Amino acid sequence: MILYKKIKKKSWSIIVSRLSKKQFYPKIYKSYWYLHFNKTKKDKLTKNYYAAIPNPGAGIGHQMANWIAGYWFAKKFELDFAHIPFSSKKWESFLGFGANEIKVSELVNNQGYKKIKLPLFDENNPQAIELTKKIIEAYNDKKVVFIAEQDQFYKGQIGVIKDLKPKFHNAEARKTRQLVYNQDNFNIAIHVRRGDITIGQESKNTNLLMRWQDNDYFKNVLLSVTNTIKTQKPIAIYFFSQGNKKDFQEFNEFKNLTFCLDMNAQDSFEHMAYADLLITSKSSFSYKPALLSNGIKVCPKNFWHDYPKSNDWILVDDNGVFDINKLLFIN
Repeated sequence: MILYKKIKKKSWSIIVSRLSKKQFYPKIYKSYWYLHFNKTKKDKLTKNYYAAIPNPGAGIGHQMANWIAGYWFAKKFELDFAHIPFSSKKWESFLGFGANEIKVSELVNNQGYKKIKLPLFDENNPQAIELTKKIIEAYNDKKVVFIAEQDQFYKGQIGVIKDLKPKFHNAEARKTRQLVYNQDNFNIAIHVRRGDITIGQESKNTNLLMRWQDNDYFKNVLLSVTNTIKTQKPIAIYFFSQGNKKDFQEFNEFKNLTFCLDMNAQDSFEHMAYADLLITSKSSFSYKPALLSNGIKVCPKNFWHDYPKSNDWILVDDNGVFDINKLLFIN
């Protein structure tokens, strides 16, 4: 039975990936044909929900993007949000995103709701959005949890920050956190993405090549930051990446720098989120802690998600250059 489900899921994933750009794509969903044969009902008679599945085969940054998309589109479609837990119980507990949210399993198993899968849609395509709204309205008299197709994209990601921050910072896991930071220092975290994208340089994988930033980029950014900020506290730098120290010899000139190459993923994530200043890479793994951070974020301008337009977000070009004047308000 488990094998059958895995084969069915994989087969469906292949079908969606091959057909999602085709004009007829929505027609492979039962929900599309329900709209076709049932008149759209404008008046809501029930409270319906929207949910997205954190992709169990992806990294935590990707999974968070899935969850955030679900949360965002629930609001956009004027539905209530329903929670689907992360595949890892450790990350589910660590992030705390499910706090005060009803689970899809509760709605389906105990409240008589039915799961309805929606086609992928382009958030920038008015026709696709309108079709999705009509499908949703067709179920106004039914008890339904709409499930987003896997990896439904939401470019912005920033539209839910105000809701996510309290969930993360008030999570039970925060009560037992043990940061290595000395609070008497101004703590800078820098994330240098390596691992999979290092391999991608050899394979010439386009998807991985676009994420590559060499050591000089990060060195330039870190130099600009440390030479510009005016803080009464001593500066301490924490370097998060994969590999060996010999791979990052360019950074030996920085004083009070600690390599955190063996720190586990959750501890690394938490330290990035709680740094006084975080330098991110082209990676969801540092972008997501940046969304949850109350500190300063220095980030690559050319990225596939958006950034808030506020003083605590500073954007850097591909050469590691940015307006250093934006750092002068730090004290």
